[in-house]
Amino acid sequence: MKISGASPKKLPVKSPLELMKTSKLARREAKELFRSCLVNGLLDENRVRQAVAQVLTAKPRSFIAILSHFQRLVKLDLERRAAKIESAIPLTEDLKGSVRASLGRVYGPGLNISFSQNPSLLGGMRIKVGSDVYDGSVQARLAALQESF
Repeated sequence: MKISGASPKKLPVKSPLELMKTSKLARREAKELFRSCLVNGLLDENRVRQAVAQVLTAKPRSFIAILSHFQRLVKLDLERRAAKIESAIPLTEDLKGSVRASLGRVYGPGLNISFSQNPSLLGGMRIKVGSDVYDGSVQARLAALQESF
């Protein structure tokens, strides 16, 4: 049945940013979930799995937003705990041990350290832990020298 003079009601269209916006409650619950997965300040992989399984079985309101923010928090923690050491030549085991010990003193236990070789550095070492970068390579010094001229 059609009513004369009435126009069809238009539904509001949400932009992708509005759809992706996480509510305060979902962020708070994701943070609580994240904190419950920490053991002695380090993320426990088994607890993360159990937490995700519990949320998936309970399916609380906005559980997808909770899980997506929780995933973001876990990813940020993993990146913060990752250390990448690049050197121009392969490092000896003694030097690797010394670097591990130094990074452990500065950043605490639980670092995931990886060593790689990068001949373009010409000499020295570049260390990246999370967003911190320590560049003691010859390449960086030459670039700084070139910038000064």
